[in-house]
Amino acid sequence: MSELLLELFSEEIPARMQARAAEDLQRLMSDKLHEAGLHFTLARTYVTPRRLALVVEELPTAQPDVREERKGPRVGSPQAAIDGFLKSAGLKSIKECEERDTGKGVFYFAVVEKKGRPTADVLPAIIVDCIQQMPWPKSMRFADLTQRWVRPLHHVLAVFAGTVLEGGVPMGGNTELAFTSRTRGHRFLSPGEISVANSSDYLVKLKAAKVVPDPRERRSLILAQCRDRALKEGLTVKSDEGLLDEVTGLVEWPVVLMGRIDPQYMPLPPEVLTTSMRTHQKYFALQDKNGTLAARFLVVANMDTPDKGAQIVAGNERVLRARLSDAMFFWEQDQKVHLADRLPALKDIIFHAQLGTVGQKVTRIEALARHLAGLIPGCNADQAAQAARLAKADLTSGMVGEFPELQGIMGRYYAGIEGHAPEIADAIAHHYRPLGPTDLCPSAPISLAVALADKIDSLVGFFAIDEKPTGSKDPFALRRAALGVIRLILENGLRLKLRDVFGFAYSGFYDQGGFEQNQPKAVIAQLLDFFADRLKVALREQGVRHDLIAAVFALGDEDDLIRLMARVKALQDLVESDAGADLLAAYRRASNIVRIEEKKDAASYDGAADPAKFIQDEERTLFKGLEQEAQIARKRIANEEFVAAMGALANLRAPIDDFFDRVTVNDPDPSLRSNRLRLLSTIRATLNAVADFSKIEAKAEA
Repeated sequence: MSELLLELFSEEIPARMQARAAEDLQRLMSDKLHEAGLHFTLARTYVTPRRLALVVEELPTAQPDVREERKGPRVGSPQAAIDGFLKSAGLKSIKECEERDTGKGVFYFAVVEKKGRPTADVLPAIIVDCIQQMPWPKSMRFADLTQRWVRPLHHVLAVFAGTVLEGGVPMGGNTELAFTSRTRGHRFLSPGEISVANSSDYLVKLKAAKVVPDPRERRSLILAQCRDRALKEGLTVKSDEGLLDEVTGLVEWPVVLMGRIDPQYMPLPPEVLTTSMRTHQKYFALQDKNGTLAARFLVVANMDTPDKGAQIVAGNERVLRARLSDAMFFWEQDQKVHLADRLPALKDIIFHAQLGTVGQKVTRIEALARHLAGLIPGCNADQAAQAARLAKADLTSGMVGEFPELQGIMGRYYAGIEGHAPEIADAIAHHYRPLGPTDLCPSAPISLAVALADKIDSLVGFFAIDEKPTGSKDPFALRRAALGVIRLILENGLRLKLRDVFGFAYSGFYDQGGFEQNQPKAVIAQLLDFFADRLKVALREQGVRHDLIAAVFALGDEDDLIRLMARVKALQDLVESDAGADLLAAYRRASNIVRIEEKKDAASYDGAADPAKFIQDEERTLFKGLEQEAQIARKRIANEEFVAAMGALANLRAPIDDFFDRVTVNDPDPSLRSNRLRLLSTIRATLNAVADFSKIEAKAEA
């Protein structure tokens, strides 16, 4: 068993692509090695800005020998068929074949023994295939070369069992990048070449050459240095996992340095300071013991310097001053124009070619927020409408133009400065929330109304113009919007009828001359199906079964998510009980019998059974039980007493079991048979009135 060490050395790989590239290289190499019969125990990857490396441990030194039997033509077949078989098997004479009686005649069989090739001879082609198949999000072609790579590829280190593999990577034309055992260390701190023999040698020599190849180790080093630097100043690092991941991909030898923020810029909103530092400069923000932003920042350099980073810090402080000077200018200038005075400019911003301008969207969400205010306890309709009207105004501000990440946040600051109520200012800041599964949901009534209005308007609009998500594509983030609506409703216990809300939102578009008035039913139906799918995703981690959500949604009359979840919970308690499991089994049995007999008879048995035709007590008992329990279930559901409604259904278990034990459905008497099939159909209809039991998966019967 031997080891393969592969390194692809290039110019700087974008940080956002590194982790995925390492996964892709390991996947491609692993798959191709297994296909070649070269099985190994472990593969691990390393990635830095300039290199993508893979180590495969305990590879065999040769492929296994293969013995393969091939069945040929029947003995006595035409010579052309025999010659073709011999050629495909690599044989020269039919005498090299065996004749076997298969029970269906005597056939020729060829036994082909293929000796495994040395691994060192197989690896070069595998490596080249992997390089050519790497799925970079974006790649480059260089000069007159045809080989594409994310950035200019300088060398390919390929060492197996301590020996450089023969061959190289064809780059196009007559150019080939020959395999080598040499690599390079840090671009500035150790620019010379390094010769390596194996992965241990590789890791040790790279460390000595000021390169930390393992991204996990670099990440830990950066975090530890940041915390140590902050602690010495009595500060803490503002948590930012995304920035930590990005910076890890920007350096090979991390050195954390601390700089100062010019005090004249500290009056800027903290979000402006942190966004400027994070987005443009990749700095970590620091906080004091009270959680207040400190006038310090941390920068991760890729250098050790004789002056302990003094010049690096000074340069970064100078660049930050320029950035914050621009931010201060925008901050001061933006305050000279009131949010309300910015609204006319929204008419010049296109929201979507088919959905109008941002100004038109604001008009729609203002009306929708006012409507929703009447459905949200404690929500002032006038304030909700005003917050919706001002929610997008900061899009025309200089600060948001410079830092788009601050939209909504700057609106809150400007609204507060202008003297608007805190509830309105907060609603402006929170109307984009939640932005993801970990983002907090607004809970204030006005914030709820505006956040819901914004998301529902987008969902209805894009579904109406048939811009629905497809597969992995969701360019308008409609899945996120739907999940946001679901969270806003469920986490705040809102009792909304989605069908009515969607209809009101749709009316906002045709009030603006956008859509036909006879279209909303189809759009609403599609949206409800979409919400059913999103609800399954949203509740999966809570252990709520997706098939039960589908069973309740399938009724077509349930669009109140709070009530729907109560029904689903009660249904789950039922089907996971012994009585419920038996009831579900009986439902399936009844449904299957009715379906089979309807198909055979080309008839429907959906009608009510005739009590006068019952001749067995079990028929009468079941019929009476279905009437009584169905009536109780309907009443309980109307009162939203879903547990009691499911309990009524559970009472049907015994009479249904007795019916199947003692009554012959397919009686020779056609009249009795038809009546009993209608009784079975009534079982199906009774249960389906509570939930579509056909949607419930069989695992519930376990």
